[in-house]
Amino acid sequence: MNRSDIIGALKDKADLSRKDAEKIVNTFFGSLTEMLSNGNRIEIRGFGSFTVKHYNTYLGRNPKTGAQINVPPKKLPFFKVGKELKRKVDNKV
Repeated sequence: MNRSDIIGALKDKADLSRKDAEKIVNTFFGSLTEMLSNGNRIEIRGFGSFTVKHYNTYLGRNPKTGAQINVPPKKLPFFKVGKELKRKVDNKV
């Protein structure tokens, strides 16, 4: 499922215009992106939580040449699935 599919599903289930559904989806994902880029944690009960993980500098290898390279510190978004979603995916509801 992609963004367009989500907009279509919201449009149909909530009886909204496509423009309104698109505005809602864009606002939702925009808010998630903004919160994570500011280093905040997002928790949606029953679904999961989004956090930003910090990784320090480390020594890596170029897979093509095998040469050692320094990998700079970085931050990456991380999703941890909630119990309810985990059970539903595992068909234990």
